[in-house]
Amino acid sequence: MFKMAVALAFSTFIATPLAAASVDDLPIKSSVMGTGETIIFVHGWTCDETAWDAQVAHFSKDYRVVTLDLPGHGISGSPAKEDFSMDLFAAAVEAVRAEVGADKVVLVGHSMGGAVIRQYAVNYPEHVAGLVAVDGPLDMRTMAGVNFGELTLEERRGFVESMFVEGTTQEIREEILDVMLGTPEDTAHGAMNAMFDPALQTDDVISAPAFSIAAGTSNFTFGDSQREVLTDWDFTSVPGTGHFLMMEKPAEFNALLEGFLEQRAAY
Repeated sequence: MFKMAVALAFSTFIATPLAAASVDDLPIKSSVMGTGETIIFVHGWTCDETAWDAQVAHFSKDYRVVTLDLPGHGISGSPAKEDFSMDLFAAAVEAVRAEVGADKVVLVGHSMGGAVIRQYAVNYPEHVAGLVAVDGPLDMRTMAGVNFGELTLEERRGFVESMFVEGTTQEIREEILDVMLGTPEDTAHGAMNAMFDPALQTDDVISAPAFSIAAGTSNFTFGDSQREVLTDWDFTSVPGTGHFLMMEKPAEFNALLEGFLEQRAAY
């Protein structure tokens, strides 16, 4: 299994769980590993912090790496279905940032996690040193008119399977399906509706350095118009990857993220 391989390869690293962070009385599961500049990795819709296992093992050698389960995901507390929002998710990230005592952080968000870190940058700009969206949106205007509605479990399965490519190994497919289909229905519906909330589709300007890394088969829109709201933004893609590119080609993805971390201007 993919997780087992990562664990064996980096068995000398031990993640330290955090227990004090909470938002709206919901406990937020988070973990920290390593020392140095802080990177917070934010997972996507119906996923959890384990999506970043390969990045935790790699980046914790030179950085302080923080992962978390967003409200309703993994083993974090869950709000009522109607209370899911990007503001709630951003507040959960802020609670974790405050818990680790970091002033400025680099935020890396996969899929829906891109929308989460974008909202974080709007709400808490003073703590943002950089943003990296991994096959996800940083300009929510590109999501106008999109909403998949409240998918049934079988529709969710089909939706998740559509994110894979021929090169996605069976181990990774099973791992992702197990987590995503195991997420409660209320979270799946609440988080999906929160992501496509038209109120998010604003022209708020983010001046922090930003970078989008798209999958080879990305369904998201990336174009120069995004520089209207992302004043220091760049973009690249990883050919031959599905939606979970950081798991499918971790070495290539990690190299791109390293490049951003090393080259971005001080903020």
